[in-house]
Amino acid sequence: MSGAAENPGASGLVARETGPGATETNGKPSLAVWLLVGSAFVMVLMETVMSVALPTLVTQLHVTVATAQWLTSGFLLTMAVVIPITGFLLQRFTPRAVYLTSMSLFSAGTLAAALAPGFGALMAGRVVQAAGTAVMVPLLMTSVIRLVPADRRGATMGTITVVIAVAPAIGPTLSGTILTTLGWRWMFGLVLPIALIALAAGATWLRMAAETRRVPLDVWSVLLSVVAFGGLVLGLSAVGEAVRGVGQLSPGPPAVAGAVALAVFVARQLRLQRDGRALLDLRPLAHRAFTISLLLMMLGMMSLFGVLILLPLYLQDVMGVNAFATGLALLPGGLVMGLLGPVVGRWYDKLGARPLVTPGAVVLCLALWSFVTLGTGTPLWLVVGMHVVLVVGLSLMFTPLMTDALGLLPGDLDSHGTAIVSTLQQVAGAAGTALFITVMTLAAHDPTKATDAPGGQAAFLVAAAIGTVAVPLTLLVGRRKPGS
Repeated sequence: MSGAAENPGASGLVARETGPGATETNGKPSLAVWLLVGSAFVMVLMETVMSVALPTLVTQLHVTVATAQWLTSGFLLTMAVVIPITGFLLQRFTPRAVYLTSMSLFSAGTLAAALAPGFGALMAGRVVQAAGTAVMVPLLMTSVIRLVPADRRGATMGTITVVIAVAPAIGPTLSGTILTTLGWRWMFGLVLPIALIALAAGATWLRMAAETRRVPLDVWSVLLSVVAFGGLVLGLSAVGEAVRGVGQLSPGPPAVAGAVALAVFVARQLRLQRDGRALLDLRPLAHRAFTISLLLMMLGMMSLFGVLILLPLYLQDVMGVNAFATGLALLPGGLVMGLLGPVVGRWYDKLGARPLVTPGAVVLCLALWSFVTLGTGTPLWLVVGMHVVLVVGLSLMFTPLMTDALGLLPGDLDSHGTAIVSTLQQVAGAAGTALFITVMTLAAHDPTKATDAPGGQAAFLVAAAIGTVAVPLTLLVGRRKPGS
């Protein structure tokens, strides 16, 4: 990436564009924003697309389940390592340079994965894919906050809900369909042309006016962030396998190393941000609205990723539903969340955050408690209905919280705010997965076997408790929306 203009008094995008990517005078999202939304959707979709494919890959690539799981865990790990650096990248380089680099990495990783002769090459392709994805999501959120007028921002941020929540939700459905009809390589082969088209479109049309500043890169901060966030996600991801007795890595050392490095990283950023040299400026956390919204988003992501992990296991291992039907059972919820995202965004523009977030948390809580009642004889249609109710609650929460968190930050902190939100969402997702898998395994009659009813119900009970904690916290969310 290159082309940054030295301008110590400016940071990132200005609220003006020229050319095909220009913000329209009626305040609707620009072509540039929609290009970013579409690109990010395809990239985030690949985060969970491997989950249903793992049994097939174990057989065809001659690896163990614990090894194959790294195709998902490694993706999350790479995201957690790269995202903290995006605050620096979005200030130092133009949006066009960041976009083209991100999409080039994703395309290269997708090609490598599609042609992979074995597990090692496939794993390398997934890592390169994740590196591109990690940069794209903060770029999208920062662009919306800086380019879209405050009175229209909620509706546009609603589309980001589609990227962050819907894409991972429909990943297993897409994976199951492709596996049934074509084979695992086509999960990448079908995505590659889309990625290349998006890359060409960005090179041709993405001309957002931008100001950048020559921010120094603190190498020690980069190294600390790699150990801190990488160690935490790595340790959390290994917990479930360790409890089951099938893991190849002890979760303790990476988690402890990550926690220690995180403490040192935070101390270093607090010192460096005094003169504007922090890799990840932590001043957004001093804003009450940002911190409250961030905490609630993390609880929501724990619930979402927990259900995305627990529900497919429960349907297949306890209720005897096949992989393809399991993917289809999760599809209505993903579609509902996609439809509700922009609608909730428009409601936010009119009502603000709290009138939406509090009812959303109540609906989420009720849905999670309903999952505790699941049994071997529960009709599949009822499970689908529970999942739809769950995503309705999450939809009412995510868009207002994200818009509130980022929209109230000063302009020089928004790129760092998006990096903090994106990083901690990954950590929360990994923590939720580790927590629920651990509880499910410990509560099972035989922890070495597949998921059983007692283990699943215990894990859903913990998820419901987390949802209950979120309800009173929503009363701390501000009544007014940014710009009002």
